[in-house]
Amino acid sequence: MNEGTTGDALLAWRAEFPILEQATYLISNSLGAMPRGVYDRLRDYADTWATLGVRAWGAGWWDLKRAVGDMIAPLLGAPPGSVLVHENASIAASILYSALDFSDPRRNKVVICDQDFPSDVYTLRRMLPPHMEVVMVRSRDGVTIDTDDLLAAIDDRTRLVSLSHVLFRSAYILPAAALVAKAHQVGAQVLLNGYHSVGIIPVDVTALAVDFYIGGTLKWLCGGPGGVFLYVRPDRLPALNPRITGWFAHRQPFAFDIEQFDLRDDAYRLANGTPGIASLYAIQPGVEIITQVGVAAIREKSLRQTALVIALADRLGYAVQSPRDAASRAGTVTVRPDHAYEVSRELLARGFVIDYREGAGIRIAPHFYNSDTEIENTLQAMADILADGSWQRHARERSFVT
Repeated sequence: MNEGTTGDALLAWRAEFPILEQATYLISNSLGAMPRGVYDRLRDYADTWATLGVRAWGAGWWDLKRAVGDMIAPLLGAPPGSVLVHENASIAASILYSALDFSDPRRNKVVICDQDFPSDVYTLRRMLPPHMEVVMVRSRDGVTIDTDDLLAAIDDRTRLVSLSHVLFRSAYILPAAALVAKAHQVGAQVLLNGYHSVGIIPVDVTALAVDFYIGGTLKWLCGGPGGVFLYVRPDRLPALNPRITGWFAHRQPFAFDIEQFDLRDDAYRLANGTPGIASLYAIQPGVEIITQVGVAAIREKSLRQTALVIALADRLGYAVQSPRDAASRAGTVTVRPDHAYEVSRELLARGFVIDYREGAGIRIAPHFYNSDTEIENTLQAMADILADGSWQRHARERSFVT
């Protein structure tokens, strides 16, 4: 098969991802393809456990959350020691929320938007004290969030702004710099969710001066589930006093002092209990590959390929639920043909791995290892499915949408 555009040097990486030999994999916005190197890293984990047993903690396991964080840090422009890996975003966010001071009655407002990932909102609402008000800024078009609406919502009552850097349904890139500047102007802090940004668009948390940034490795970093990174701006760390915590956050954990809890001063201040070590091994090959390929090269290719998806969708007459402005679009294009859910099920049955999001459509997310030919074949398959009527056999399957 022709693997796409002649001269696309990034296609040389395809051999590192076994699933690309079996399927047209255009779903890196949900779960990035697994690097072949994960087999070796998990074998290293097993060998370390098998040969060292409990001594593995002293041989590197104890510091692995921070060591892997330091591998990820350059991809978001963070300094060493400012990123700690957690097991999932709900845990990381809960720890952070439990560490923030919401006691000032004059600052009783948190700003979110209706396009945030629901789990972020669930966690936030459960963790806030009763006096806090959650103000939700709503999208006017289901694709973007009006910048003026966001900025107007941030005022001198605002304690925290918690938003997605890139919206998960549409891949719209929020104006992070403007939001952080306005929040800091009125004395508020900002938490950005970077699940759909780090690894596919350039991110520089230091330049943004953002206070907190939470992202995951399972999507564009090809690191698999079980890896979430929490960045805290270094000057913010000393003021954080987490109520959700554990022995890894203790300054002298092996003193086993049940009466006194002395928090560490470094990133482990926001640690909790014993981490899942296996996932910390599995994360590393994907992060290493993304670092070698370079986010600038990935972004350049992504802009071209997402533009290709839009052009093909336009030619076929499908609605596009993602920004057409390249500067505002991250790595995903959501298209909505007729019978989008049913079409998505038939695409999966034919080996085109995409996903569907209710209220949006079919998300197509090429990464650096995808070819133009794969994109062209996917859009043509949509047209074929609608033309031959095969979508109809999935019409009764909507009780559970993945």
